Amino acid sequence: MPIQRQAFAADIPALWALRTRAIRIGCASHYAPDILDAWCAAGPPDRMAALLAAGGGLLVEEDGKMLGYAILDLGTGELDAAFVDPAHGGRGIGRRLLAALDAMAAQHGLRRLFLSASLNALPFYERAGYVALRRDTYPHRSGVALASVFMEKMLPCP
Repeated sequence: MPIQRQAFAADIPALWALRTRAIRIGCASHYAPDILDAWCAAGPPDRMAALLAAGGGLLVEEDGKMLGYAILDLGTGELDAAFVDPAHGGRGIGRRLLAALDAMAAQHGLRRLFLSASLNALPFYERAGYVALRRDTYPHRSGVALASVFMEKMLPCP
């Protein structure tokens, strides 16, 4: 049975490995190989540890194996990351994580969440209640410009 727990800085290597697998497999149909190579070669951003330390990271694991994770910037409402291991897609893990982040955001007084979605993830976020506002180019720190869609979700007022 999968369990959900807070993600910590000590989890970053496993989070990053899962993220890289998910990008390699999930994004291959929407991004050129050279873009994927540069995107995947980048290490974790410096701010990742701070977002986790602030309590904005959740992960789902089963039998000691990480199945997915999501990170929310509790200061701004930016959904920084949401990835599911491709071997465990379709099990509702991503939906579960986003629902938990919605609840966390509401507890922190956030009413709006936003993100730059990769092209392959657009339908996933739309099903979770996010609305596409515009096509965008995300300037990834690896130096590549990633085609993306800027999305937002308004949370209900208490």
